[in-house]
Amino acid sequence: MQDQPALRALDAHYQAMPPVAAMQLRIAGHDGDTLTLEAPLALHVNDKGCAFGGSLVSLMTLASWGLVTLHVQQAGLDADVFVADSEVRYLAPLFADLRAQARIAEDSAWGDFIATLRERGRARTTLVATVPLPDGGVATTLRARYVAIARKP
Repeated sequence: MQDQPALRALDAHYQAMPPVAAMQLRIAGHDGDTLTLEAPLALHVNDKGCAFGGSLVSLMTLASWGLVTLHVQQAGLDADVFVADSEVRYLAPLFADLRAQARIAEDSAWGDFIATLRERGRARTTLVATVPLPDGGVATTLRARYVAIARKP
């Protein structure tokens, strides 16, 4: 993984939250544009033997939140990041380990987000996340708005 210290800190933050630690998620990749998280199906299975919807949306929400957090930190800013709202679509059942990939939405830009956060002390941006199916296609999608609020020194 690239940017090891930042990813280690993000992973420690995830693991410090008991519900997230129970998910046994792991950071599977980060290339600056995309953050990928994984979790084992065995801990997230529903009564039909496929991935539980709440686990899918949680993993996508956490991947998106983590990506925003990494960009805020990379810019040298100290801010709290919150999910403001989201829309999820369940397209197909997933009978494999969960893998969520988050990236900024096409109609958003990191530069604008960071500039607004610097100028106003708060900013919002939209992210999209997907959970792909192992053989192609998509199991679940998420479009969510995140807000960063600068911490007082």
